[in-house]
Amino acid sequence: MGNSVVLKGNLLYSTQLNEITALPDHYLVCENGTVSGVFAQLPERFSGLELRDYGDRLIIPGLVDLHMHAPQYTYRGLGMDMELLDWLNVHTFPEEAKYADLDYAQRAYEIFVRDLARSATTRISLFATIHREATELLMELLERSRGVKALVGKLNMDRNSPDYLREASAAAAAEDTALWIAQTRGRFQNVAPIITPRFTPSCTDALMERLGRLQRETGVPVQSHLSENGSEIALVQELCPDTRNYGETYSRYGLFGGEGCPTIMAHCVHCPEEEIDAMQNNGVFVAICAQSNTNICSGVAPVRTYLNRKMRVGLGTDIAGGAHLSVFRAMVDAIQASNLRWRLLDDRLKPLSVAEAFYLGTKGGGAFFGKVGSFEEGYECDAVVLDDENLPHPQPMSLIERLERLVYLSDERNVYAKFVAGQAVDL
Repeated sequence: MGNSVVLKGNLLYSTQLNEITALPDHYLVCENGTVSGVFAQLPERFSGLELRDYGDRLIIPGLVDLHMHAPQYTYRGLGMDMELLDWLNVHTFPEEAKYADLDYAQRAYEIFVRDLARSATTRISLFATIHREATELLMELLERSRGVKALVGKLNMDRNSPDYLREASAAAAAEDTALWIAQTRGRFQNVAPIITPRFTPSCTDALMERLGRLQRETGVPVQSHLSENGSEIALVQELCPDTRNYGETYSRYGLFGGEGCPTIMAHCVHCPEEEIDAMQNNGVFVAICAQSNTNICSGVAPVRTYLNRKMRVGLGTDIAGGAHLSVFRAMVDAIQASNLRWRLLDDRLKPLSVAEAFYLGTKGGGAFFGKVGSFEEGYECDAVVLDDENLPHPQPMSLIERLERLVYLSDERNVYAKFVAGQAVDL
């Protein structure tokens, strides 16, 4: 079958937060898209499966991106000297409005989907725009490419945005979202919807209430932003004076994790203690977006606090707040930001190690999608083969050292082969 295969090479993967398993010259067995085991010698019972021998190359789990804005891929690298709210008004809103034109959406999303397929990312959660037709188009292009398994969100915005990018009413926005879910849920093999209020400043209470009801009716997961930037938090306090914290603007409508409501909250840079408590209790996934938080002057998330509490944490590239598609780059940014936070702000919170960042970019974020992000038996078999021949070195290195160099120096040129749930991707 197309999604049953044996991969041979140097396997590296996480089973726990602070340790990378490195198995030289091993076999990874995938049956029907699921890992059946890793072996030093291939058992006879798997001898009938297709064998792909990658020699001395490294094979790692596919990388997981918990937070990105697909329509913003067109202007990544612009406006990185602005704060969040100004950046939204100058760059984001004018660009996202263009996706009302399906011809433009087609051209832009084709570029994005092509580059995403060539990357080391195999799972991703995406924000689209308020435009239902363009969002369905993005889902169709992702399905056709088979380069990732994706959650895609049609945005909801009915206040604090320009007239040209604001839905007519809370009722209209919720009805359009309900129609979109009905038309796309179960339609694709690799793509599914996720309910997406942009963030509290752009969504009225009436819209949040309707989206909460829709979530309970459908069970579709949720994604949004939380406590990213000081000016944003101040605006939330002004708009919602009857709430104790930003998280409560979601939780009071049932959009903040808990039973039957899988939720990703991006950034979580300035969360007060009671907000962190609620995230922990409700199993909310935190998407750490270190590069974006640096670029848009938001700060550094207290990743160690979340890890010490055994919370669910992954990484996000957050294009276009972040300028790079690579989750490897997101690992490096998370490490570097945690180094600075430890040195300059709070030396009680030790910085991330490479092993921890690798875990967050694979198994940590992968848990939102189920058993994803590792080569442990029973996990979905997402795998990326990396070729580091273009990174010569004058002396032998261990597999862990080779991986560490790839984390810091890699780009899509190092991606030699890619498998999503056992299915080979055309690069």
